[in-house]
Amino acid sequence: MGRGRVIFHIDMNCFFAAVEMAYDESLRGKPIAVAGNPEERRGIIMTSSYEARAYGVKTTMPVWQAKKLCPHLTIVKPNRDRYRAASEALFNLLYTYTPFVQKVSIDEGYLDVTSYLGNIHPVTLAKKIQSHIAAELKLPCSIGIAPNKFLAKMASDMKKPNGITVLRKRGIEKRLWPLPIEKMHGIGRRTVDKWKRIGIETIGDLARADEALIREKFGERGVQLRQYANGIDDRPVDPDAHKKFKSIGQSTTLKTDTRSEPIIWKTFDELAKKIERRLKKKDIFAYGVQITIRYANWKLKTRSKKVENPLQSKEELIEVAKQLFLNEWNGEAIRLLGITTYDFVERRYAYKQLDLFSYKDEQQRVELERVVEHLQNKFGEAIIRWKGNG
Repeated sequence: MGRGRVIFHIDMNCFFAAVEMAYDESLRGKPIAVAGNPEERRGIIMTSSYEARAYGVKTTMPVWQAKKLCPHLTIVKPNRDRYRAASEALFNLLYTYTPFVQKVSIDEGYLDVTSYLGNIHPVTLAKKIQSHIAAELKLPCSIGIAPNKFLAKMASDMKKPNGITVLRKRGIEKRLWPLPIEKMHGIGRRTVDKWKRIGIETIGDLARADEALIREKFGERGVQLRQYANGIDDRPVDPDAHKKFKSIGQSTTLKTDTRSEPIIWKTFDELAKKIERRLKKKDIFAYGVQITIRYANWKLKTRSKKVENPLQSKEELIEVAKQLFLNEWNGEAIRLLGITTYDFVERRYAYKQLDLFSYKDEQQRVELERVVEHLQNKFGEAIIRWKGNG
């Protein structure tokens, strides 16, 4: 690794399923899946073991379909407290190696081990950490080793489960650039087509692309991704980064104090739309919603609610916000309104307990949203307006 930084990316394999197998040894080696409802025709797969994936079982697949592919699939209902406890134990273990640990999510994080290697080779240290996690927590993980966070993240995805991969800058042209653009960390699923429309098919295409073109089409974020594709990433491992967003919210002071319900609903619509964008940008869903009301007399009221199925869309946010508002509003004039989301979960772990009748409707809604977003990205938001939004 030379004299530069040495960054590890720890990525737990099939985390929820692995935690369940650690908790119940009888599940080891069997095809299992964690889903929102153990009944055969209800629920969505949150994650599955590698044994289940061999049958084609995938995340977000409805349980009935997974059962059709793998009749002997064991469905386990999610236990969030168990996963949080396992995650806490994991990061406590990682802190015994270095204080420079950045938690990215419940099951992955970065370590800067530059100052803590001594005479130990990075791969030797990675094997030690991997074995320690397996022995103490009974959980598998993959580790990427690189001179920066982006390359470490890409490396950890190259060999699963239980992989250890070194990715140096001098190796990116051969090992990283041939990968399709959708495999690049930081490229959102919804933007893949947009990249491909300007001829960016692989990570190498992005690395070699004209910077001015990338800035024109994707702004500074695109330029940053181009740097990553060239192996350039100076971001530090920040132990406090995960604490920096415990909630995502928006509030606004109204132009005039109002009792008008149309104005109130329009304001909630605008707030929810902004929050939806931020949730989608971070690729997370929220279990908690809170509203804030400041009356004309400056009296402040808040109400909150936890939902069973994590939400992200504007429509879902508005539905909960309106319910909370109507339960709290005393009819007095309002000066300020706000919506805040909290208790987040990543997309890959978000699930909905959909029954047989609502599953197709939900699937169609998601597909419609993807089409609309694709058109708006290409032609601008004004190309389509939802009925009721003006």
